[in-house]
Amino acid sequence: MASAVQTQSFPAAEVRRLAVDILQGNGLSPRDAGIVASCLVAADLRGIDTHGCNRLPSYMERIRQGVLDPKAKPTLHNATPVVAQVDGHNGFGFLAGSLAMDKAVEMARVYGIGMVSVKHSNHFGMSAWLVQKAIDADMMSLVFTNSSPALPVWGGKSKLLGVSPLACGAPAGDSKPFILDMAPSIAARGKIYKAKRRGEKIPLDWALDADGNPTDDPERALGGVMLPMGGPKGSALSIMMDVFSGVLSGSAFAGHVTNPYDPSKPADVGHFIIVIKPDLFLSLEEFKERMDYLYQRVVESEKRPDVDRIYFPGEIEQITQEKREIDGIPYTQSEITSLNEEARNVGARPLTIDA
Repeated sequence: MASAVQTQSFPAAEVRRLAVDILQGNGLSPRDAGIVASCLVAADLRGIDTHGCNRLPSYMERIRQGVLDPKAKPTLHNATPVVAQVDGHNGFGFLAGSLAMDKAVEMARVYGIGMVSVKHSNHFGMSAWLVQKAIDADMMSLVFTNSSPALPVWGGKSKLLGVSPLACGAPAGDSKPFILDMAPSIAARGKIYKAKRRGEKIPLDWALDADGNPTDDPERALGGVMLPMGGPKGSALSIMMDVFSGVLSGSAFAGHVTNPYDPSKPADVGHFIIVIKPDLFLSLEEFKERMDYLYQRVVESEKRPDVDRIYFPGEIEQITQEKREIDGIPYTQSEITSLNEEARNVGARPLTIDA
């Protein structure tokens, strides 16, 4: 594994300030910049650095190349009382996703369930921020998205499937809520971009190079293919994400979603969101009590000799958030330089520790 790299930590409020300044300087309205910045900072706080503010330079490059519209406003079409579709109009996926989740929650409050398909969108970062929105509304949720080719189908050797995350969640009472956010690959592709950015190596079981050989070089890995988790199971999950997010929505699918780091053409990403009201069959209080019981049963399970603690899905990230809200968000010098370059491009103040 790679050796530890030196980092410098910044208060979350200062990171959000920088993100808002950069986004507004590149054409987003104050409201839209606030939504995008909050989603990126949420990822950084949870320790999902691959989907945090380090994505800003790639997003800004897509704006500069004219393949991401910073002024686009997502629009909503109601199909039935419990089904709707959002058209992202090639704007930020965070905005389309936020509108879709808000609408799904609204429908679920009245009818018990709400489903929203999203078309013509872009990368929306860490899926867990959408799941958290549902949890904050005391709702259960499923969140799907498709993405650009990175995985081979099982038995194939060329990129066709996206490393498309499957996310879901449920609220709880006194315990941590259930939040699952996982890629169908052994590791998220963003971790390889992060390793490349930091000059680190990757584990040999994450990816193959262009010749089909295991590699610990992130550059060679990005030129090859990611490996699906569980062999055919991971491959099938990725196809499922494409069916529900791409085929159903009318967005790109079957390997035609554009890589978020490719500034040559619009991404045309699709998303799929379902929200369920948890007190359809029992009271919300009883549901939360049952979730608390499930949490205790999981974390208090008898541990293997080599295990210090058992965590509930999403709990490690929530603990990381609690720590980073106090200690700040860590960035390497190369990441700080990259973000500050984007700030200089729009005349914004660079990252400051004492903000």
